Amino acid sequence: MELSAGEVIRIGSRKSRLAVMQAELIRAQIGRAYPGIRTELVTMKTTGDKILDQSLETIGGKGLFVKELDQALLDGTIDLAVHSLKDLPMEENEELPIAAYSVREDPRDVLIFRSGTEVFPQNGILGTSSRRRAIQMKRLYPYCTLQGIRGNVQTRLRKLEEEGMDGTILAAAGLKRLGLELPGRYFSVEEMIPAAGQGDPCRTDPKRRKITAHVRNVGMRQTALCSQ
Repeated sequence: MELSAGEVIRIGSRKSRLAVMQAELIRAQIGRAYPGIRTELVTMKTTGDKILDQSLETIGGKGLFVKELDQALLDGTIDLAVHSLKDLPMEENEELPIAAYSVREDPRDVLIFRSGTEVFPQNGILGTSSRRRAIQMKRLYPYCTLQGIRGNVQTRLRKLEEEGMDGTILAAAGLKRLGLELPGRYFSVEEMIPAAGQGDPCRTDPKRRKITAHVRNVGMRQTALCSQ
């Protein structure tokens, strides 16, 4: 099942630097598998990207990171959308199933220290809005103080310095893809259970069967199995 000459696969992504890099990984995989296929990157800001002064639980949950991309798929504005698995709601959208997963990255979490420090104090201030990370940090550092922090990687690193926090927790996968080497502590998966999966799932509209077939052919079966 081949695409017609001149057809383009439009790949949807959030606008953050990390999201674009992850979409480019998928774009490269498609290019290697199908050298004759043209691809185009379409970026957009989601509701979750726009509202940064409230917790996700307050404004509607993780689905706010995918709402606009899902609608673009249904409208036909894009042909596939690239997400981080941890940003998808637990309930799968039956209209827009996951067609494939990219290569899985390092699943660990990293405690990033404020500049000029080499350790997180036992009674330090930790910036995180993740309940999973907060609960586990309280077990590792019972005297730490939790402070909400939202935004992409660069925004959270800036807030770490500007708002007087001693540390924040970021995904090792994101740091590695951005090429960032920062002072911090890489937690083992036994110390801090990571988010389920660090592959980048691609959603497609199954009615566009040719697109779905091409995307499935470049997916990584091992990542899919790890993400079940």
